[in-house]
Amino acid sequence: MKNKLGLTLLMVLLMVGLLSACGSSSSGNDASSGAKEQPTTAKQQESGKSSSADTGALSKIKERGKILVGVFSDKPPFGFTNEKGELVGFDNDLARRFAKDLLGDESKIEFVVVEPAGRIPYLQSDKVDLIVANMTVTDERKEIVDFTNPNLKVTTQVLVNDKSGIKTLADLKGKKVIVTKGTTADIFFTKNYPDVELVKFEKNTESLQALKDGRGDGYAQDNFILLAWARKNPGFSLIPEKLEKEAPIAPAVKKGNTELRDWVNQELETLGKEKFLLQLYDKYVKEELGPDVSPDDIIVEGGHWK
Repeated sequence: MKNKLGLTLLMVLLMVGLLSACGSSSSGNDASSGAKEQPTTAKQQESGKSSSADTGALSKIKERGKILVGVFSDKPPFGFTNEKGELVGFDNDLARRFAKDLLGDESKIEFVVVEPAGRIPYLQSDKVDLIVANMTVTDERKEIVDFTNPNLKVTTQVLVNDKSGIKTLADLKGKKVIVTKGTTADIFFTKNYPDVELVKFEKNTESLQALKDGRGDGYAQDNFILLAWARKNPGFSLIPEKLEKEAPIAPAVKKGNTELRDWVNQELETLGKEKFLLQLYDKYVKEELGPDVSPDDIIVEGGHWK
C-alpha cells in the first residue's frame, strides 16, 4: 500500500512539474512574440517621416489654403493702395506671384497691412507667414528674424526743403529730423545723432506730410522712396551724403522658419531667370524714379547680391 501511495504521489509531482515547465515555455513564447508582433516596415517609417513633414511651414500654409503676407499700404511704388482700394505695388505683386507658385492661385493670399515698427512683432506672433515690406537687412534684425536672399538694394538719405539751407548731414545738428518709427533711419539717427531732435510718425505718408507742412527740417528714409516723392513735389532735394553704405532689402520669415525661407530663395532664383523683378520695376518704379535711375541700382534679380 505504501509503495502504491508513493508511486501515485511521485506521478502527481511529475505531472505538476511538466505542467509548470509547459506554462513557463508558453509564457516565454508569448512575451517573445509580443515583442516582435508588429515590426516597423520601411513603408511605415516613410509614412512616419511624411507625417512629421506635414507639420512644416509649407504644409501649414497649404492646409490653410492661403499665405499671410505683411505688406505696406502707404509706400508707393512698392506697397500702396490704388484708387480702387486694392493693395498693389512692386512688393505686393511679388507676394502675389509667391502665392501663385506655392498654391496655384495668386488670389490665395491674405495681405496684412503693417507699419515699419510692427513688421517683426507680426512675424514673431505668427500673424503673418512672410514680410514683403521693404525691410532692410541689418545685423540687429538678423538676430531676431530670418531674411531670404535680397530682392532690392537701398541707401538711406535725408530729404530737405530747398529753402532750408541744409546741404550736409552736419547741417542737421540741432535740427528736427522726421523719421518713421522702426525704420533703419530711425535706428541710425537714434544711435548716432544725439544732437538731432527726432520727430517720429507711424506711417510713411504721415512723415512726408509732416515734412511738407514744415514740422521738421528733413525726412530720413530709403532713398528711392524719397526720390519718387520729390519728383512729384518740387522744392525738395536729397542731401547727397548717405547715412550708411548700400544695403540689401529682403523678405523675412520668423526666426527658424528655414523651410519657407529656402522656398522663397528658390523662388527668387527661378523668377530671376524670367527677369520678373525687372518687369515689376518697369510697371511700378521706372516712371516714379525717372530715366536717370538704372534698374540695376534698385533691384536684385535672382536674389544674387553683388
